[in-house]
Amino acid sequence: MTFFLPSTRSMDDRGGMRGQARASRAATLVARLQAMQKEINAKHFAVFRLNGNGLPATRKLTCVLDNWSPVSETMAHDLLKVMGDDLLAHLETSLLPLLWNGNGEYQVAEAPDFARFSHHFGKRALPYSALAFPVRLGAQGNGYVIFTGSYLDLASETIIDLHGRSCGIMTDLLASDERRILPAETLSEREIGCLQMAGDGYISEEIGEKLGLSVHTVNAYLGTATTKLDSVNRIQAIAKAIRLGYIS
Repeated sequence: MTFFLPSTRSMDDRGGMRGQARASRAATLVARLQAMQKEINAKHFAVFRLNGNGLPATRKLTCVLDNWSPVSETMAHDLLKVMGDDLLAHLETSLLPLLWNGNGEYQVAEAPDFARFSHHFGKRALPYSALAFPVRLGAQGNGYVIFTGSYLDLASETIIDLHGRSCGIMTDLLASDERRILPAETLSEREIGCLQMAGDGYISEEIGEKLGLSVHTVNAYLGTATTKLDSVNRIQAIAKAIRLGYIS
């Protein structure tokens, strides 16, 4: 193992090492999630974290990691629009895995031998079926690991194993947050405004219309905010901005 003395490195060097470490941690988590996804023949994964404290109206789920790219923003927005309230309500009362069917002919998620120990939402207005694992680790570690696909035929042993591994994913995400080397740079008012609206579910075009900015400018503000927050993408930046108190 190589150790570095901070005093011998420039800020650019440290920023580069920080970025490399962040990318390495993200790559490891993605590899683990992809392996889990493959086991149940799912097409995509997404990790949602619960943010906001106090009144229920302030609590929201935010996507912090996924392999939906390049349509991550749209996919996360659509999922939360259809399932957000149900997911929040379930997380408050139960840790049973969740399943739902999509609106296509072959979009089915089934766990016949695990029906008593899971909750099925039935058919939903989404183009895919899904399996969602609720995780509760404390104030900052609650949320879901979700796998989406077409026909998901799930054995009880597989569900139990994946639920445990989902808790491990969320634990490591929380630990990664706590290992921030340097505090985030201060965000500008425009960066905060764009992040707030993105966190509220608006896409770049809508943010531009409401703030009187071009889509290019909105994306530039979101990009610089993502860099300042030492995040992999804007979704993770939104989650970190909420945790750091920049947005609600």
